[in-house]
Amino acid sequence: QVQLVESGGGSVQAGGSLRLSCAASGSVSSINAMAWFRQAPGKQRELVALMSSSGNIIYANSVKGRFTGSRDNFKIAVYLQMNSLKPEDTAVYYCSAGTNSVVVLDQRGYWGQGTQVTVSS
Repeated sequence: QVQLVESGGGSVQAGGSLRLSCAASGSVSSINAMAWFRQAPGKQRELVALMSSSGNIIYANSVKGRFTGSRDNFKIAVYLQMNSLKPEDTAVYYCSAGTNSVVVLDQRGYWGQGTQVTVSS
């Protein structure tokens, strides 16, 4: 089993910044891919950024140029620096991890409890 703990959410005004962190523990040797997803009220959960162990990062079009993902392979942790936040970025942000990118993209990996991000206009 893998446990994921997110932190760093909060409330900001439009144009502001937040940094999310996610730390993994447990059977972390099985983890190769980690990602950030988000789910806004009434909407499906969507990918924000996918980070493979090789360092490749894939971003959702809606966050490209504003959000930056990073990964610490030693600590088995991922981060999401969110700049130029917009009200439409308001959502619960989830960290996910899995044995490979397909597992994570299919949302069949491990999940954190989520952290709320609220952006006011």
